[in-house]
Amino acid sequence: MSETLDYLKSKMDEENFGRLAALENEKLNAFVADAIRLCRPADVFVADDSEESVRRTRESVVEAGEEKPLKIEGHTVHFDGMNDQGRDREVTRYLVPEGETLAPSLNQIGREEGLAEVRGLLEGSMEGRTMVVRFMTLGPNNSVFSIPCVECTDSWYVSHSLNLLYRMGYADFQRMKKKDEFFSVLHSAGKMDERMVSVEDDKKRIYIDHTREKVYSVNTQYAGNTVGLKKLALRLTIRKADREGWLAEHMFLLGVQGPDGRKSYFAGAFPSACGKTSTAMLPGEKILGDDIAYFRAVDGRCMAVNAEAGVFGIIQNVSAESDPAIWEVLTKPGEVIFSNVLIKDGKPYWLGMGEDVPESGVNFSGEWFKGKKDAQGKEIPPAHKNARYAVRIKALANCDPELENPEGVKLDVIIYGGRDYYAYVPVQQGYDWAHGVVAYGAALETVTTFATVGKEGVPEINMMSIQDFVAIPLGKYIQNDLDFAGKLKEVPAVFGVNYFLMDEQGKFLNGVRDKHVWIHWMERRIHGEAGALKTPTGLIPKYSDLKALFREVLDKDYSEEDYRKQFTIRVKENLAKMDRAIASYRKEAEVGEEVFGNLEAQRDRLLEAQKEFGDYIAPDRWPEA
Repeated sequence: MSETLDYLKSKMDEENFGRLAALENEKLNAFVADAIRLCRPADVFVADDSEESVRRTRESVVEAGEEKPLKIEGHTVHFDGMNDQGRDREVTRYLVPEGETLAPSLNQIGREEGLAEVRGLLEGSMEGRTMVVRFMTLGPNNSVFSIPCVECTDSWYVSHSLNLLYRMGYADFQRMKKKDEFFSVLHSAGKMDERMVSVEDDKKRIYIDHTREKVYSVNTQYAGNTVGLKKLALRLTIRKADREGWLAEHMFLLGVQGPDGRKSYFAGAFPSACGKTSTAMLPGEKILGDDIAYFRAVDGRCMAVNAEAGVFGIIQNVSAESDPAIWEVLTKPGEVIFSNVLIKDGKPYWLGMGEDVPESGVNFSGEWFKGKKDAQGKEIPPAHKNARYAVRIKALANCDPELENPEGVKLDVIIYGGRDYYAYVPVQQGYDWAHGVVAYGAALETVTTFATVGKEGVPEINMMSIQDFVAIPLGKYIQNDLDFAGKLKEVPAVFGVNYFLMDEQGKFLNGVRDKHVWIHWMERRIHGEAGALKTPTGLIPKYSDLKALFREVLDKDYSEEDYRKQFTIRVKENLAKMDRAIASYRKEAEVGEEVFGNLEAQRDRLLEAQKEFGDYIAPDRWPEA
């Protein structure tokens, strides 16, 4: 027996040591041994894929006080700290080896300096607690898409979240035996108060050691900072995809139902709080995933899988009317973790749920009452804007049956959308793959929202909704997407959407449910069953097609006046948008001429149209495509 195995045997009981040793993986053993030496847990629980392991986590999270049971069977609530309510950009950094640099837009710190800091914070952090060792996979089990992952954590809430959001991976580690290609995550909640909430948020750190495919996280519980397989692993996956010639995308996957039983698969990239999950869960369609997708070229087709098996969704504005599929899950017995909502008499309440919210209860601030203020004198809302729910996708009645297909599904459409109040129309199609990827993806512009820590409402380019997570040069990431089409015989169509277009008075021009019509116009469009008009920014729908679809999909009248307001091309605003995108990419390394060529060509088309028609051009001015 090796020295590492001897050490591990001395730190766990026979049963848990046996589960770890049976995997016969030296790199894995070294990772777990290092975590034990550094964090000094009282004991170690090595989970496998058994129902017993699942039950142990489900019971322990309540016993530890990290979740509280609610009135409906299977429902629990977890609270994060006052300053731990979203992905924290400022303290999320890449560990960069000496002599290497990443894009200046990415937070980074010297590897040796960063390791010393984060490991110093982790030292002794698990004393008196259990370290839970979890084996999961990104992507379906036993698939060319799947990536094995291990996370060591002292948070039963993190372990419970993993149960709902990912596939169990112990069997995958058994199959791979001595192979050492896996992602590893080490997390500790750090010092906690009597509510089992992390309290040293000033010492919160989330560091990504991308050269070792490892993540460190400490003094935080918010799932986006601690469930390492989410956006933290996405940073590692992007580098792996870059090396191996496939794509890792921040996208939902949706099966859209067409006439006569036809189903087409859509992927969509939206920044947080921009309509991504609500699009993925449209009633009558089939949800395959709401957050992260992997694409591979297989026999000339773009095949896609959901990296995850659950949903960690924003709950604000989820109502019975707007989101019936998820509302059904959130209001019936079954396993659901609510976080940072208001609890009154065992019932969760959140902002925009369509019901009266009590004037007192318990929330992320502790005992709450209407008018309660924080340390800065700001009134505390009953629930946080970024309050969440975690559920398995299979809990949804409209879960797509292909969720666990190891071969994936053939992708037909890619959509990019953000919060663009004044420029892009609600839906438009790219002239071709390159135009769509650049004009709608690379130039995706949004305003910052409550889903990330920091100031809200600041406009910014968020390339393909993945800019925060890219650990390779941004230009190289875009080029990988552009080049991917060359591997395909059947290239997906690319569309841009904008659910947040406003008029001059700041009123939204899209209804909440209108997105369902845009989706079905795209579905008809790719099958040659809907026409289009050719504008400088892309191909837009014809009024006659939308009028029929509004009646068919929403049983709603759609006026020519609404069409004109929504699909008028706002030349000045679009020119400013192109100028901002061009200026942003001039600052980045490795941005190819194909990017600038598409942006500048769109600007030139807008200038030419402006000379002929003016600053605001109604849709009836454009020719048929």
